[in-house]
Amino acid sequence: MSKTISELSPTQIWKNFTALNAIPRASKKETAVIKFIMDYGKSLNLQTQKDEVGNVIIKKPATAGMEDRQVVCLQSHLDMVHQKNADTDFDFATQGINMFIEDDWVKAKGTTLGADNGIGVAAIMAILAADNIPHPAIEALFTIDEETGMTGALGLKGGLLDAAILLNLDTEDDDELTIGCAGGIDVSAEGKYELENTPQGFEGFTITVSGLTGGHSGMDIYKGRANANKVMNRILLNASVKFDLRVSAIDGGGLRNAIPRESVATIALPGNKSGELLLFIKEQEQFIKNENRSTDASLKIGIEKTTTPLLLMNTAAQYALLRTIAACPNGIYRMSPEIEGLVQTSNNIARVIVKDGVFTIMCLTRGSVDSEKMELANTICYNFELAGAKPSFGGSYPGWAPNPGAPFVKLMSNLYKEMFTAEAHVNAVHAGLECGIIGKNYPSMQMISFGPNIRGAHSPDEKVQVSSVQKFWKYLLETLKRIPSKN
Repeated sequence: MSKTISELSPTQIWKNFTALNAIPRASKKETAVIKFIMDYGKSLNLQTQKDEVGNVIIKKPATAGMEDRQVVCLQSHLDMVHQKNADTDFDFATQGINMFIEDDWVKAKGTTLGADNGIGVAAIMAILAADNIPHPAIEALFTIDEETGMTGALGLKGGLLDAAILLNLDTEDDDELTIGCAGGIDVSAEGKYELENTPQGFEGFTITVSGLTGGHSGMDIYKGRANANKVMNRILLNASVKFDLRVSAIDGGGLRNAIPRESVATIALPGNKSGELLLFIKEQEQFIKNENRSTDASLKIGIEKTTTPLLLMNTAAQYALLRTIAACPNGIYRMSPEIEGLVQTSNNIARVIVKDGVFTIMCLTRGSVDSEKMELANTICYNFELAGAKPSFGGSYPGWAPNPGAPFVKLMSNLYKEMFTAEAHVNAVHAGLECGIIGKNYPSMQMISFGPNIRGAHSPDEKVQVSSVQKFWKYLLETLKRIPSKN
């Protein structure tokens, strides 16, 4: 195995990925990476443009002998999920990703890696720069803000692309051809509550839920992993009934598309109950660890004494909020009755904040069937309203209806079998892909998504397999050779 990332094969991909990962590129903060990719296209003397919302389109003519083939759009998104372990000292705004090689995998030190979707971006960059890769006319589409609303795809206007085929390089299993995806909608709630002075004789504690596996709130939701917000709420609710525990603050979860891994709460309770609380937390930890031993083996629930908070959430608001979160659907809501193994509808309670008289709850509701997705979203809103919260919707995007009989799907399925002597898994996924959105303005475009093996996306456990990148690259190059003619 090579000692540095840029020496891995294929070197053109890994060099690009290394350069890309030196640039901070959080969703909605892509100014630097947009400039990076714009400069890259211009340095190759290719037609390069930025649209109204910040997507970058780079066009490259067909190589000799392939001028009569259909135009292909190669598409990946520039942003990445910024997540790190609580004990990792890292500033995403100023630092590049610290990568290392372990066996057949490339990983990051305590943070997300950005292989989602940086490997796709790096592969497209390699094709744009190459002078020895046969291909039809290429339209490279680099979208922004895929991870937190898909606003790049939503803002892409019709008429900018001429491609008849779109290859989305954002799938995370190298034996899968993705031909459909779920839509999604952000469901949020905010409410205010009165603060009360902490009673005399109360003591303060910090409760921490940590070490959960987390992961992608769409792709990994079927795995039944624990949600830190749900775990914390369970502890607080049970303890409030048993010990007159009072909440001062809660800070749990992060991005909507990541299953929450950590939560911290500041609480207070009568000093004569502190010993019982410590025993209760240990007991609860054992119960919850046992329930999640196969999915979240490193789960920890800790408690430490802290300065007693001066103000607490009033008892009526606390009663309503903790029960509302307990009642809020989380995880799988319904499996598809038509496609075996496919999650049809789900919800992720992604963020819970309680502080200074205001509470906020943020969810991401996904669904392959739009009417059912909205029914679940409305149900969650009704639940929030019972706690006196004001619910709202945002960031809605459509799903992508699968068409397994499309000519190009058959072409790529047959090519996979020819190259790897195995059947590709042609499927739909319970995650948002930009294909469904792009397809609204380009309805005649045939689309398919594929990519290398990526594990732990949206978490600090993210890693990409070196040998799988090599397989993906060979398949991509052969696909470009097989693009059919325009007639």
